[in-house]
Amino acid sequence: MSLKYEVIVNGPFQENCYLVWDDVSKQAIFIDPGAEPDRLVEAALSLGLKVVGIFNTHGHIDHAGGVVEIQKRFEVPFAMHPDDALLLDSMPEQAALFGLPRMEIPTVDRRLSDGDAVEVGEHRGKVIHTPGHSPGGVCFAFDDFVVVGDTLFAGSIGRTDLPGGSYETLIDSIKSKLLVLGPDLAALPGHGPATTIGLEKERNPFLGDRIWT
Repeated sequence: MSLKYEVIVNGPFQENCYLVWDDVSKQAIFIDPGAEPDRLVEAALSLGLKVVGIFNTHGHIDHAGGVVEIQKRFEVPFAMHPDDALLLDSMPEQAALFGLPRMEIPTVDRRLSDGDAVEVGEHRGKVIHTPGHSPGGVCFAFDDFVVVGDTLFAGSIGRTDLPGGSYETLIDSIKSKLLVLGPDLAALPGHGPATTIGLEKERNPFLGDRIWT
């Protein structure tokens, strides 16, 4: 059976958290638990899932604000690329900037690298390092979909005006790492609606030669 997922829009930034699971073993992972951890926990429990890990596309507060509470509830490891460690360390400052309650900094148990495997039950995905929105930004590619975080959006791309961001690096990451994937592959972003790799390659105004040159 194919890998399943549910998108849970959460928090003041309307961030997309993905609950991904193998329907046979019922093993599951959270990708980018940004806020409202009680809702996220309830979503997993209501489906009878066994959460085995947390994986983040990057370390901004709207994607990582719920990590600590999920870790505590399920006693599972947290995985993220080490180049975003400074973003995690700045979570208290990020919270203050947006008028949010002070948040505990998560401990990274597994440092992700480009090409690493992500296992969910019998299914195996791959880590794709896509810096640009943040230095340690990654995507998680599975057979039928790729979770792209804030690297790519439907008709747009991630912000590059935040600390550690780079427009040129982001465009190169998208073109060299994502647009080479299958055109029918669903692309699941950190905010907003899903799209496909093919649609973004064909129509995304930021990815044409006119913008790139």
